[in-house]
Amino acid sequence: MTGPLAGVRVLDMTSVLMGPYATSIMGDMGADVIKLESPDGDLIRQVGPSRSGAMGGMFMHANRSKRSIAVDLKRPGGRDVALKLAQTADVLVYNIRPQAMERLGLGYEDVAKVRPDIIYVGTFGFGQDGPYAAKPAYDDLVQGLCAVPSLIAEAGDGTPRYVPINIADRVVGLHALSAILAALRHRDRTGQGQRIDVPMLETMASFVLGDHLGGLSYEPQLDEGGYPRLLAPERRPFRTADGFLCVVIYTDRHWQRFIEITGRADWRDDIRLASHASRTRHAGEIMKSVAEIFAGRTTAAWEDALAAADIPHARMHTLSSLLKDPHLAEAGFFQMSEHPTEGPVRTMRVPSRWSVSQPQPTRPAPELGEHSRELLRELHLPEKEIERLLSTRSVICHGDRPDAA
Repeated sequence: MTGPLAGVRVLDMTSVLMGPYATSIMGDMGADVIKLESPDGDLIRQVGPSRSGAMGGMFMHANRSKRSIAVDLKRPGGRDVALKLAQTADVLVYNIRPQAMERLGLGYEDVAKVRPDIIYVGTFGFGQDGPYAAKPAYDDLVQGLCAVPSLIAEAGDGTPRYVPINIADRVVGLHALSAILAALRHRDRTGQGQRIDVPMLETMASFVLGDHLGGLSYEPQLDEGGYPRLLAPERRPFRTADGFLCVVIYTDRHWQRFIEITGRADWRDDIRLASHASRTRHAGEIMKSVAEIFAGRTTAAWEDALAAADIPHARMHTLSSLLKDPHLAEAGFFQMSEHPTEGPVRTMRVPSRWSVSQPQPTRPAPELGEHSRELLRELHLPEKEIERLLSTRSVICHGDRPDAA
C-alpha cells in the first residue's frame, strides 16, 4: 500500500452509503480497508444496473480500495473472527445502532479488551443522550428532521421535496472521516484509543443551520431564520432564449458590470442594489427581474457578454453532458478501468491533488467474500480452523452460496 494512510488498517462493518463512503476515501489514501459483510452482502450491491447483478454503480464507487470478508456475526465462530480482525485494526467503523453491536458482543468495551487503542467509530441516526437514541434512520428521514424539504418548499412551489442526492449520508460520512483522522492524530500523540459517535441528526442539523439559523441565533430572535438569497424562488438556473445558464451576480463589481451590459441605467440608483446586505434582503424580487432579462438572449450570447464582464457563470449540465465536460476531460477526472466481473467501467479519480503522497484507488470494489480465505490466513488461523469456519458458514468465501447450508 502507498499513500498518506499507508499502514493504517480499518475494519469496515458498515453498509449502504454513509460509512462505506468514508472508508472508501481512506482506502484511496492507502489504508488497508477490510469490508466485513453479512452472508447476504451489502444491500447496496443490488442498487442500479450491473453486469453481474451484485455490483451496482453506487456500490462500486463507495467500496473500491477495499477487501471483502463475509461473516455471519450471529454465529459464535463469526463473532470470534470479527474480534480477531478488530485486534489487528487501528479503526473499526460501524453503522448499526450501538445496542445492536452490544448484543452481538462487539460493543466498545468488548472490542477495547482485545485492542485497547482502537478508534471505535459509530455512524448512526441519533446521539445516544436523547429520546431518538434507539430509532432507525435513513437519509430521507434525517433530511426531513433537519428541515431540508421545508426549505425546498419555501424556495419553490410550496411542495416539500428531498434533495435528489443522498446528502445526509455523504455529509455525515465526511464528518466521520474527519473525526477518524483527528482521532488517529490524537492516538499518535497520546497512545489513546477512544469511542466516537457521529450521529446523523446532530451532524446534519449543524450543516443546515450554519446557513439558515440567521436571526434565530440571537435571544430574543431577530427574525424567523433562513438565508433570503438561498430561499429566493428565482435562485435557479436562468432560462435563456434557447436553454439555461447558471449565473452568480454577487459582488458590487459584478452588479455594476451587469448593469452596464444590460443597459439598465435605472438600476444605478436603485437602493435595493446598493449593498450586499440590501441585495440579500430583496433577493427574491431582484432575481425575478434578472430572470426576465436573461430570457431575452441566447445562452451563447450571454456567455460571451458575461465572460467579457468577468461575471461568474456556467452552463447547466445533465448527468450525460457532465461526462463530456471539457475541464474534467482535460483534468483526467474520469478514467476507464477493467473490473473482474463488470468489464470496462468508468471510475472517478481522487479529486484532490497532492505534491508528494497522491492518493489513488488501490483495487476495484470486491465481490462478496472475495478475500475471506486470504484474511483468515492473515490472522494465522490453522487451515483446519479455516475450513471449519467455512464449512459451518460462519464465514462465506467467494463462490459459496449462503443459502446452500
